Order: sequence, then C-alpha cells, then structure tokens
Amino acid sequence: MNNFKLQSKFSPTGDQPKAIEQLLANLKNKKQYQTLLGVTGSGKTFTAANVIAKINKPTLVIAHNKTLAAQLADEFREFFPDNAVHYFVSYYDYYQPEAYMPTSDTYIEKDSSINDEIAMLRHAATQSLLTRKDVIIVASVSCIYGLGSPDVYLQSTEKIAVGQKIAINTLAEQLVKLQYERSDYEFSRGKFRIKGDTVEVYPSYENISLRIEFFGDHIDKIYYVDPISGRRAKEYQDMEIFPAKHFLTIMDQHSRAVTDIKKDLDLRLKEFERDGKLVEAYRLKQKTEYDLEMIRELGYVNGIENYSRYFDDRKPGQPPYCLIDYFPKDFLTIVDESHMTIPQIRGMYAGDQARKSTLIEHGFRLPSALDNRPLKFDEFSGKIGQTVFMSATPAPYELDLSIKSCHGDPLSRHREESSTRQSLTHVSASDELRDPSLPQNDASNCVVEQLIRPTGLIDPEIMVRPTKNQIDDLLKEIKARTKKNERILVTTLTKKMAEALTDYFLDAGIKVQYLHSDIETIERTEILAKLRNGEIDVLVGINLLREGLDLPEVSLVAILDADKEGFLRSEVALIQTIGRAARHINGKVIMYGDQITESMRKAIFETNRRRKRQLKYNEENNITPVSTIRAISQLERAKEAEVIPEIPKTKQALKDLIRKLRKEMIEASATLNFETAAKLRDEIVELEDHLK
Repeated sequence: MNNFKLQSKFSPTGDQPKAIEQLLANLKNKKQYQTLLGVTGSGKTFTAANVIAKINKPTLVIAHNKTLAAQLADEFREFFPDNAVHYFVSYYDYYQPEAYMPTSDTYIEKDSSINDEIAMLRHAATQSLLTRKDVIIVASVSCIYGLGSPDVYLQSTEKIAVGQKIAINTLAEQLVKLQYERSDYEFSRGKFRIKGDTVEVYPSYENISLRIEFFGDHIDKIYYVDPISGRRAKEYQDMEIFPAKHFLTIMDQHSRAVTDIKKDLDLRLKEFERDGKLVEAYRLKQKTEYDLEMIRELGYVNGIENYSRYFDDRKPGQPPYCLIDYFPKDFLTIVDESHMTIPQIRGMYAGDQARKSTLIEHGFRLPSALDNRPLKFDEFSGKIGQTVFMSATPAPYELDLSIKSCHGDPLSRHREESSTRQSLTHVSASDELRDPSLPQNDASNCVVEQLIRPTGLIDPEIMVRPTKNQIDDLLKEIKARTKKNERILVTTLTKKMAEALTDYFLDAGIKVQYLHSDIETIERTEILAKLRNGEIDVLVGINLLREGLDLPEVSLVAILDADKEGFLRSEVALIQTIGRAARHINGKVIMYGDQITESMRKAIFETNRRRKRQLKYNEENNITPVSTIRAISQLERAKEAEVIPEIPKTKQALKDLIRKLRKEMIEASATLNFETAAKLRDEIVELEDHLK
C-alpha cells in the first residue's frame, strides 16, 4: 500500500523524469548513497517529493539552517497535504549554554528561552514517527543532538479508552509521571486540569486540548476541544497520550540511575580530594546532590539531559539517542544543500566536547555530561538510512561516496594521495571521473544530474572584466538594468566595502541597500522584500547572497574581487553566487578580476558545460525560456513597523481581540511564519498587560 499521496498540478518535466527514475532504481537496488546534482531552479524539491511518493518510506530531510528547513517543510506540506509533514529544529528562541571561563573564574549558567510553538512541532514529529508510516520530518542539524530514549517515550504513553475503569485521581497521577503539570487556572500546552468529573489535557504535540469525561470510575467520552473557543471536535473511542517531555524515566530505571550517579559522584570526589582540588569537590557535591534530590522528588530537574546516560543505560562514550532513533529501521534520508549541511554536522561534536570538558575539570559537572552530546560524524553516518545528497555544488565527500556506492572505487587511480581531492568540475564533467566501461546515463549511475529547468531558463552568461574603473563600469551596467525594471546583486569581500559601495551608489542616485551579518533576521526579510517589489534596485552583500536565495527579479550578479582565492571566492561559492542570476531570462554575471584563478576557471567551465546542455535541450524540444515568476508572500510584504491594534473600550471586547490574535499566532506558527507569530505574540502580551 502506498502511504504517500503526492498532490501537484505539475508533472515532472525536463530531465526531472530521468532523475526520478535513476534515483528510484538506485534505491530499489539498495545503493546506500547517491547525489542529485541539480542546478538552481531545476525543481530538486519536486524531484525529491516524487521519489518519496514512489519509494514509500518515512523520510528525514536535513537542511543546514532553520530558514531553509522551514521553506522545505512548507513545500513538502503542499506536495503531501494528507500526510504527516513535520518541522524539527532547535526550540530555543535564545540559548546560552552552561560554560566556565577559568582565566576570569567566570561561571555562566545555562539560560534559554524556549519557543513553545517549536517545542510543540518537535513533539508532534516524534509522536507521528511512533504512530504513522507516512511521515516526512524536515530537520536542521538539531536532529543529531541528544533526545530521550524512543523506547522509554513509547512505553510511557498512557492509553485510555471509552468504558475503561480508572479513577480520576489515578489518571492524574499517570499524567504527572508523563511530566504534565496540573494547573486549573493557567491552561497551556503540557498541562492538565480537573473540573468535576472531567479531565482536560493539553498535549505537548497538539494545538487543541483533549477532554476526558468520566461517569463514576469509568471513562464515558473522549474528544478534542478548541482550548480558546471551547468548540468540540472529533470524538474517539480510544486514545494514546504521549509524554510532555522527551527526557523521561521509568521507575525501575529511576532508582538504578540515581544509585549509579551517586557512585560516580563518590569516585569523582575522591579524585578531586586526591589531587587537592577541594573547591571543585565541594562545588560538584553541592550541585549533584541538589539535582539528585530534585530527581527523587519530581522525577525531573533542569539539566537532566546531563545525566541521560544513566537513565538510558548507556555505557561511557556510547552515542545518545536522537531524532534519528525515532525512525523505523528502513527510512530514507535526504541531505539538502549537502555541501553546507555535511560540514556543519561534522563540526558539532568537537565544540560541544571542549565546552563540557572545562565544566567537568572544574567541578561543575560529572564526566557523564560528555555523553549528553551531538553525534560524532561516523555515528551519524551509521544511523541514517539510504541517503540522497542534493546540491547544485556537491562536495567531493558526497560525490566520492555516491560513486563508490554504485561502482566500488573506479577513481582510485586518480587518488594516490588522500590529500588530493577531485574538484566539482572533474566530478561532474570530466571523462576521467567515470570508468569508460561503466554505463554513463542509466540507473546504475549514483551521481544523478538535473540540469534542465522546467522554465527553459539557462545558466547565466559569465563575463570577466578588469578591476580598473570597475565601479564606473558596474554603475553603467546597473543603470541599464534598472531602466528595464530588473534587479542587481553585488557581492563584496568585506562589510566595510559593502557599506562604502552602498554610499557611493546612493550618491549616484541608485536605490540601493547593503545586507550583511549585522542585519537582524527580520530586517533581512524586509530588505529582500523591498528588492523584489522595486523599492530598491541594488543589493550589496557578502556571503549572504548564495544558498536558498530565491529572487527571480535579479538579472545581474556582479562579483567584485573575483580573483581573490578563498572561502568566499572558492569554486563552490562562485557557482552558488552565479546561480542567483539563473532565474531571469536576461541573467548575466560579471566577475571583476585581473587574473583568472583556478576557482574561477572551474566555475566558468562548469557553468558553460551546463549552459551547453540546456541550450541543446531547448533547441531539440523547441522551448522558449521564460523568467521564473514567484508571488511575493504575505510575510515578504509585511512592513517592519509594528501595527498596534486599536485597543477596545470594553473588557470583553479586549478579551475577544486577544483570543482572535492568539488564533492567528497559532496559525502563523503552524505554517512556519515564525516572524509573524512573534509579532502577534508581542501584541498579545501588551494587550494582556492592558487587560490587567
């Protein structure tokens, strides 16, 4: 039975059908790794959706930042409206990890602000994974960080059914064990309340509350209720209530874990005393004994994740449970923008260990805190299912894995030294890459190219010009483009250059603004919206103008100092930047430099190779390219200025307005428009203060 139902008014076009066929054949032939090398605007997400629908497996999609993950989750929800598509990222609006700086003897306590809506989405993701097969989870690298044991999480669920004999007080005790908090007045997610013969629970993974009506000691009715309007929803004969938190303990593990923690505490205190570290010993004793007391009395303490190894019955050094462990054995992994996501996953472990080692050395934590950590890269690789890497510029790591997955290692003769890596150009274009005896364009190839765009657009023309008089030359190009109502991106190497260039263009009468890392997230969204709707014509930036930036109005990308080799002018960075001009029929890229570096040569070669393939396809199929058209979203249209609603004159009207805004906030959060949700939340807080 096919669990996934793809819904789209479009059918695969261009080389999408061939890419889908190759990816599916490789998956069915049990190939572990493959790479979808898809140019910007070729519809890689649509291809992935078709693969998911046909392979019919739960799928983990990993992106390298929250914004891209939200965008992907939104797209997959449109493709699979009847299936469970979830968004799993870090739930912190603000997070300051626990740390200690020995040089200044400064201890920084863990401080965080949890986004309740994102916490709900995380719980919804794990709940779906344990109850359904038609699940797609779009996650950031948060998916490799420690999470409670899925077995304990599942064992701790409370099953209820109509007609079941259970006292209200007994159900309340079970809910407390699941870390739900009783609150008869302030009812919110993760809490429950009792009114007469009714228990109402606000699950940690839902936007609606669950009402359980009793008749004596028997459950009479089970149904969902809108917690704001009180409107009754669907009725159920039975139901599973999942825990309010991911880190849980069950009683037989609870006492054993406390005993083991005490043993390790005693051993560590003896080590400190032997080494004359009396301050560290006193500090650790006070901290750990307080935590143990809280665990005994409440079953939970802030920072309980630092003791997760004891509760999970893991040995020192064993990897923690994480989101990936909630997936069934056979699932699909898709790594989006893999050239960025893989290095990010690879780098998480080392930084975490360095910080915690300092805490342990100075008596703030037991050594077991080291086992509350993100996965090491080899642990991550061992947990994921069959994997599809997606990128317009896949790195040698992904490409080598994919080629070996299909053919062994036919490239070994080209890698006599491990330090010598194949470039993207060689991997994707050179005849030396693939063994001539192997099939080149059939389903045995694990590097699948998707170079044709549904719009017929081709990669932009690239021109290299000298740096002499480059600003005046660029100004001339900008004026020519603005007359046609087209937009321009200019990339520099430094913030200072971006700001100085912006001032110069402003003096010349150009509508321009700069964009770099000092600009807040919400303001960036506003700036991009201004570029799209024509309030500004030119955007000057640094490395923020690469992956995931969808600006179809841009027809010119200018790269200053293109010949300065480095991260921002590497082959991958150049190709990604070139791709920003690939959504417009008049797309063009100008590289300013006095020499052609190896990175420039490879980027130009690869772009021209793709252009040649695209032009040939258009000619053979009589296709006339058209520019990409994407409607400007409500979020992009939103003005930065906060709109304060007129305050009603009566208390009831004020309550009604708060209820209305709260509903809008929940809807905005559910559709991943977190900036809008945050603004609405702030308005609600002000109105509630006024009500008081």
